[in-house]
Parts: sequence; structure tokens; C-alpha cells
Amino acid sequence: MTEPNGVLHLRVALTTSEYTSLVEFFGGGLGMDPTESWMHEGGHGSLFEMGGGSLEIFDESYARHIDDIEVGRHVSGSLRLALRVPDVRAAVGRLLERGGTLVHPPVLTPWGDLNARVESPNGLQVTLYEVVGDNGSHD
Repeated sequence: MTEPNGVLHLRVALTTSEYTSLVEFFGGGLGMDPTESWMHEGGHGSLFEMGGGSLEIFDESYARHIDDIEVGRHVSGSLRLALRVPDVRAAVGRLLERGGTLVHPPVLTPWGDLNARVESPNGLQVTLYEVVGDNGSHD
């Protein structure tokens, strides 16, 4: 069997000061319960699986927590893409060759994924993640 190429899953990560309202809007409004929910030092995050993609909603505190893990400082804006790829290092290389800027090289997250952060030529933050542990995926 050959190794898959490209993007395996699209995850949109939305940071908002209106966390509770957006969780209710997407969750309650579309009749979905979060697949996963997280907390860190008073910050919150929720994951909604949406067919072939998913939507994460973070409050600003939890978004800073994820930035600290992936980059070591707060860098992302209100919208960040998180793309599951088969090989993070190879994907980072391809994006850098095509005008991307490395924000932070791959780091092993507490939940067992290998995550890297790249910025697109127009400034969009993109997390690339490779599932390497048995804990599932979370960006």
C-alpha cells in the first residue's frame, strides 16, 4: 500500500471572544454536540466534526495556549487552518518552497501529534499536523 499524499483532513480553527455564542450557534444551531472539548487555565476549546472536515472554536485564552505549544508565543489571528498531512516535515518543505514562511518547526504536542506552523504568503496561519500517537488528533 502506498503512502497517501496531500491533505488528509481540513480543520478550520476559529478564535473568538464570543466562544459560548459560537459553540451554541454551530452546535445547537446545526444539531451537533462537540466531538471533543478542552480546557486550559480557564480557556476553552471545542471540536465539531463536519463530514470530511471539522470546525474548532477556541476562546482567546485557549488559542494562546495552542500557540504556546506550537510556536512558543501568541501569533495567530481569528482564523487559522489546521491540515492533517501524512508527513509534516515534507509538507512544510513544500510550502516553504512555494512562498510560505516558517513560524515554528515541528513540535510533538501533549496529545501525541507532530505539529508545525507555517504562514501563507497572504499572512494566513496554517498548522500542519501528523498523527503519530494513539491519542487521536487535535491541533
